Parts: sequence; C-alpha cells; structure tokens
Amino acid sequence: MIDDPVLIEDWHPIAREEDLVGGGPMAARLLGEDIVLWRSGGDYHAWRDLCVHRGTRLSLGRVVDGARLECPYHGWTYATDGRCVLMPAHPEQAPPAKACVAAYRAAAAHGVVWVTLGGGATKIPAFGLIEEPSHQVLMAGPYRVKASGPRIVENFLDVGHFPFVHEGILGDRSRPEIEEYTATINADGVLAEGVKVFQPDPYGTGEGSVVTYTYRVHRPLTASFVKHGEHSFGMLLSVTPHDAVDSTAWMWMAMNYEPSSPMVEFQDRIFAQDRPILESQRPELLPLDLQAELHLRSDRTAIAYRRWLRELGVRTGAA
Repeated sequence: MIDDPVLIEDWHPIAREEDLVGGGPMAARLLGEDIVLWRSGGDYHAWRDLCVHRGTRLSLGRVVDGARLECPYHGWTYATDGRCVLMPAHPEQAPPAKACVAAYRAAAAHGVVWVTLGGGATKIPAFGLIEEPSHQVLMAGPYRVKASGPRIVENFLDVGHFPFVHEGILGDRSRPEIEEYTATINADGVLAEGVKVFQPDPYGTGEGSVVTYTYRVHRPLTASFVKHGEHSFGMLLSVTPHDAVDSTAWMWMAMNYEPSSPMVEFQDRIFAQDRPILESQRPELLPLDLQAELHLRSDRTAIAYRRWLRELGVRTGAA
C-alpha cells in the first residue's frame, strides 16, 4: 500500500453499482493495493485481493450463496467478515483464527461503490446539485488515464486551457483573457469565485458570452464547479489513485434543464481532448514547490490547490 495517510483515510470511487449487481467478484486497485470487490445482499465488501492460503487472487473466485467468497485455487471460503469458514480439503477442521483476509470499508453513493483503506473517519464527497430534486444527474466516465490524481484535478480547475485544448467548444482562442477572480483556502478546502471565461455557445443558443464559474476542491482528489447563468449546471469530479501516475476520473453532471445534445457523449469528447495533455505533462507528479513552475494571476486556483495539498501532507501524485 502507498504510504499516504491523507488519501488512505479518504473515500475513492471504485466501481459502478451495476458492475456488482450479480455479486461479483471484481478486481480493482487503489493506492497501490490490489483489492477485490463483491456484494452480499445490500452490502458491499472490499478486501485485499489475496487468499491467505497460497496467495491467489480472490477476484478470480466466485460468490457462493450470495453470502460467501470462494477462492478459485483450493476452495477456501470466506464469510462477509473476512474470516475463512471452510477448507474443503479438511472440512472437519475449523479454520485457524489467522485465516482472515484484510478487510476495508465500502459503501455506495451516487451510483458508485466507494472504498476507503482507512478507518472511515471522513465522509464520501457530496455535491449539493446532485441532491436537488429539480436536477437530473448524469454520470460520465470512468476515464482511465496515465496521469497523477492531482494533475487531473488541477486540469479540471483550469479555465485558461479552454480556448486552446477545447477551442470552439468551451473557449475561443481569439478571446482567451481571464478576468480577475478570488481563490482562497478555508476549512472546507479551496474556493474560487468569480471565475470568468468567454465561451462560444454556453447555453445552446448559438451565441457566445462570458460565463462565470464557482470552483470548489472538497478533498485532495475531489472537486466541483457550478456554472452560473441562464440554467443551473454543475459537475463533480472524483479521481481514483490506482498508483502514483495511474488514475481514473469519475464525473457527475447535474442540470435543471433538458440539454440540446447528449451530455455524456459531450463529456467523452472533452476528456478525450484532455487526456493527451495530462499524459504529456512533466514532471508527472504535481510540484507543490511553487518555485518549480511559472504561475500567472489566472493560475490562482491552482496555486491555492497546491498550497492546500502541501498543508495537508498529500504524498501520492505530488512532489
């Protein structure tokens, strides 16, 4: 497991709930740890993906009677608390007390199964617009990318790249100016208000206008924005750190109107434009030393984000 006390305590999205409708199991990786996910009734389980007998991946096994997980190698069978309850080669013998897999916490929210490798002291990230009855919620992704989690979050916070990476969609290179805005660190994370950028057709009317955003960073790898204007629209991003530079981005979009085009396909297109940029960035780990890269006033949100990560002591994906 990666040594990162901050991210170990956080909750991370791992799989869609629909992926475990049949119970599973399925393999995943989080912070350098291989885990197995499976479902028993309405409960989700996340364990170290390792049978304590001969080190086989439990994710290759099967769920038995909807309540136990069987190893594919010798049939050792584990109950929902992680303890072995059956050794088929010696069915009369009670498994030793140490025949128990390492178990982590898992829970479902926003249509996704989240896992923490820690004690569960923090909460699964929330986003107000997702809970609004007047808003429809669409999930985009997950998007696997060879980049560090902090690099992905910082890209999400950055409107300065809109006119170039997303030219003609989210920005216009003939109008790349970013006006003054505020970015602060508070008890809840990072808050950036009054972030303005010109967009070619922000409301589907065929006319361009300057759009104002509010950005928040809730946890080191979770951020959101609210787009102000004619309609209510917001997005939540949470990044799963498989390893230092191997991540998956999950996105939820909330809106109180019927979009004129398929929004998930739209976000697929946007992330496809971001991916090569993210995977090309060097150093791969986000520098928390503010002298390591050059900064402008328009980078205030990124500067605040880096300072906050440094204050928290985040290690994974950052340098």
